[in-house]
Amino acid sequence: MKTVATAPDCDDCDVRSDSVFADLPMMVLDVVNTGKQCKHYQKGDVIINEGTYPSHLMCIHHGKIKLLKLGSDGREQIISLVKQGDIMGYRALLSGETYYTSAIALEDCTICSIPKETFFNVVRSNSRLAFDMMQLLSTELRESQMKVVEMAQKSVKERLAEGLLVLYQTYGLQTDQKTLAVTLSREELATMIGTATETVIRLLAEFKRQKLVEIRGRNIKILNYNALLKTANVDD
Repeated sequence: MKTVATAPDCDDCDVRSDSVFADLPMMVLDVVNTGKQCKHYQKGDVIINEGTYPSHLMCIHHGKIKLLKLGSDGREQIISLVKQGDIMGYRALLSGETYYTSAIALEDCTICSIPKETFFNVVRSNSRLAFDMMQLLSTELRESQMKVVEMAQKSVKERLAEGLLVLYQTYGLQTDQKTLAVTLSREELATMIGTATETVIRLLAEFKRQKLVEIRGRNIKILNYNALLKTANVDD
């Protein structure tokens, strides 16, 4: 990890339009811009440690990140995925609790950190941002509840198909418009959907035989989106 010499300016940030700060007045953006610090993380770096207290709100300027929780047996469970324009640590920051998950870079990342007090002052003075934060928390709660239901009611095959669709919806595709723009190991896919690595390997081979996907190493190409959607048993 290293501090970025020239931090991206909030006024000209190319991902701000995708973030909760999209509609902030320039005067407020200047306050955020003055207080923030940007750092570069390499693939595999630990950005957040579960169980520690937050001191900043983290904004993803560039990169892909996984949020995970360690079980009592030491095995990791991927809770969610984060992309550029997203923010991290806001739930722990707002509740005054420790981080519920750890955050690890899936690729090289640039993250801008806003000091806690700066963030709180901005939220207090901007009702639109406060409302957007409430919406974000509500969405996160709904998604967590849906995940619990799906883990209980869906088959592993359905969960894997849906997991691939989530990767597509979160990170998009490479320039060929078919290959997922993120690469995860078979172990990471397994922890994402709550199953054994061997099961993921077997099901991916089955998806390949059914011509739903094409697999080269960690690269997964979606060949039949509609069939994958049907396998996942979700609405488009």
